[in-house]
Amino acid sequence: MGMASSGEGRNEKKWRSGRAIAAALAIIAVVAGSRTVRTPAQQAPAPAAPTAQVDPAHQAESPDKVPTIRANVQLVNVPVTALNKRGMPVIDLNMEDFRVFEDGVEQKISHFDRETRMPLRVGLLLETSNSARSRLQYEKEAADEFVYVVLRNGNTKNEIFLQTFDASSSIIQDFTNDPDLLNEKIQNLKSGGGKALYDAIYYACHEKMRSAGSPEEVRRVLIILSDGLDVQSQHTLDQAVSISRMTETMVYTIGTAAYGFTNPGDKLLEDISAETGGYAAFPLRAAPGTDMETGYLSHGQVGETSQNKGLGADTGRFSAERLVNLADALQAIGRNLDEQYELGYRPQKDVLDGTYRTIKVVMERRGITLRWKPGYFATPQ
Repeated sequence: MGMASSGEGRNEKKWRSGRAIAAALAIIAVVAGSRTVRTPAQQAPAPAAPTAQVDPAHQAESPDKVPTIRANVQLVNVPVTALNKRGMPVIDLNMEDFRVFEDGVEQKISHFDRETRMPLRVGLLLETSNSARSRLQYEKEAADEFVYVVLRNGNTKNEIFLQTFDASSSIIQDFTNDPDLLNEKIQNLKSGGGKALYDAIYYACHEKMRSAGSPEEVRRVLIILSDGLDVQSQHTLDQAVSISRMTETMVYTIGTAAYGFTNPGDKLLEDISAETGGYAAFPLRAAPGTDMETGYLSHGQVGETSQNKGLGADTGRFSAERLVNLADALQAIGRNLDEQYELGYRPQKDVLDGTYRTIKVVMERRGITLRWKPGYFATPQ
């Protein structure tokens, strides 16, 4: 196959790359609030629970003991995605097909619907560290199209805020449903210092998601583009996961490390997403063709004068071929958005004691993968 001989060919490949990774981002947004079935052995330990709010009068009577708040937990909503072996939505399920467990105890499902219409509150987090400099333009183009997909040209109740992170985190644009405003800010981004991924997650959840609206009224989602490496965070991975759970925020990650090398950050991205009910995607991982066609970064060919560098492999310019299946999946999911299930139950343990309650959804039918939110904190707020 001959190589393109003009700038037009390179622009076309660059355009296809942006379109493709935007499809990966959009898929993740569509399935927000869901998670893959995991065995009990895979469940992570629940994070430390926040301190329950206490009436000052009660505190004065017993300063050394915090009483349990005797308020009832209201209906717990659990959005669930059901997929067959081909990754397509299963649309013929009934309430009787599902079983819901809270902390291992089966609950009675009292609410069932085949669609969830809660608006999204999305945090779009772009890594702008020095190591991301070579791929930043590529990521900006993908983010640009992702914004238009989620906000539908502003004709939606969904909202997005834009945050960048390197050694520190910055909110570049607050929550808005104006895609033009967001994309103006995206195109002006520049790379900077180190990288502190865990701090970025903690900051986004603490500063924005806590006040983004009730979890019963909106779905809170973080979309992170990063290679998953962290060298400067003051917070730990456990703390980042804990505050994500506390704010009922699902974290979806797009791995941006060049393929062809072992990247320990990939495992960290998988862990963050899995423990918060999200999903990790690695669109640069597969290589369908020859090194020349894909820009595969082979060992020993990473210098400025290597053929890989000349082909622009470090920018992901040749990744469109690897993402075409994700684009097809986006179209399929888009046609079946109304077929996502929403389950609701009133917990048997109905006091607001500040504990974290894990949720598990199962069904008897074989060949179906379920994704759902992993749990919630039983707190007054």
